Amino acid sequence: MSDQTLDVIAVGAHPDDVEIGCGGVLARLADQGHRVGIVDLTDGEPTPCSPGPEVRLAEAQQAAAVLGVQVRRTLELPNRRLFDSFEARVALAKEFRRYRPRLVLALGNKTPLASPDHYQAMLLTEAAVFYSRLTKWDDYFEGLPTHHVPRLLYYRLDLHSLGPEEPNRLVVDIGPYLDRKLQALACYQTQFPPKKQHLFQRLRTFNEQQGMAVGFAAGEVLISPIPLGTPDLMGFLFPG
Repeated sequence: MSDQTLDVIAVGAHPDDVEIGCGGVLARLADQGHRVGIVDLTDGEPTPCSPGPEVRLAEAQQAAAVLGVQVRRTLELPNRRLFDSFEARVALAKEFRRYRPRLVLALGNKTPLASPDHYQAMLLTEAAVFYSRLTKWDDYFEGLPTHHVPRLLYYRLDLHSLGPEEPNRLVVDIGPYLDRKLQALACYQTQFPPKKQHLFQRLRTFNEQQGMAVGFAAGEVLISPIPLGTPDLMGFLFPG
């Protein structure tokens, strides 16, 4: 896959994290003409119902195609043993330097009773955004030029929560894209066998609730680490 500039990169710990957390946002951005990529920090293997990484990676590419994602990369970091290490930070920062996104979407929370990889992914993504712009460190980055990521937003995987309490929340309208998001998730037959089909209805209801809070048929919540601002109040309040 040749190097190319991307507008947006979404980072997940495992294949399917991004689809669950912000798949509708990515589908919408792709349809709007933005160049969208996904970086999975691990291949998600081993996992209970998968025969091996080749199958899981094929599912991930199918899901990306459904969403309209142009580039999907899988780093060789270890599933179940993902840590915010120096080496992991550099590996992800290289992807930011290579593809030069304007926006990075990162996992944004711990997931109690689920994989601790998710929280580690948040920490190392934050660090990689910083590492991507550091000068006088060329030996670690194989000659890739520095890149300043202008915006970092978080997506959530906390389906057990009654809702994120953080300030600076933004709900993106994914009403026209909810079915496509679920279609992308259905590509992961190893992760959603028949006994887990109920999760699709659960996720549909969750996204519908998030959207209806602001008047959309469905939505995905993104969170900014800094306050959001606009020079165009009316355009911000009444888009389109």
